[in-house]
Amino acid sequence: MDTSTTTGSAVERLFKTGAHFAQARSRRHPTMKPFILGAKARMEIVDLAKTDEQLEAAKAVLEAMAKDGKTVMFVGGKIEVANAVRDAAKKVGQPYVAGRWLGGTLTNFVEIKKRIDRLKDLSEKRDTGAFQKQYTKLERVMLDREIKRLATRLEGIEDLAKRPDALLIVDAKHEKHATKEANDLGIPVIAIMGSDNNLREATYAVVANDSSRETVKYLLDELAGAFEKGRKA
Repeated sequence: MDTSTTTGSAVERLFKTGAHFAQARSRRHPTMKPFILGAKARMEIVDLAKTDEQLEAAKAVLEAMAKDGKTVMFVGGKIEVANAVRDAAKKVGQPYVAGRWLGGTLTNFVEIKKRIDRLKDLSEKRDTGAFQKQYTKLERVMLDREIKRLATRLEGIEDLAKRPDALLIVDAKHEKHATKEANDLGIPVIAIMGSDNNLREATYAVVANDSSRETVKYLLDELAGAFEKGRKA
């Protein structure tokens, strides 16, 4: 196989999504310097050949994790990427956080699991009609509100039985609480990172424009595809 042609095509696909746009130099984190190719109109440009290498490495890791039956939590709550994060995770049946990160989701999982169990218990009682027998009308209204509140806060992790084996994060700087919890616990972090991110916070980084819907969707599709490939192997 002509690897140069393959790489060229991959870089071209990344370029078409706007993956090459980095932050202004003043916002660039020092660890990102090796991944900057140059600058244009005050905007720095990411070296997409390196991005492609990182993407392939991350895909290999995710494929291997899927083969081993590992759980990967997708994380990304920024408005411009949340839907892509949610869709990619659902496509491969993995947990996700596409909104505000709940403090302690990883570091205090025992408490989070209690909330998950509470939601399951209340939902089951409501769906089986037990509410009608056990509670007054006012109590049912209050419990329905609790279910709605828990369902909103626990969206994407309501079936989580244990801590995930890895996190796939879009913009580790924005998702600093999730990133810190994972790093504190030694949970691997695969991160799509803009040039304002700290490269050291990711176990496997993919440096690209993490504010572009098209870029993030493309990268998540590639990463989720690799996970699905591993799961089917």
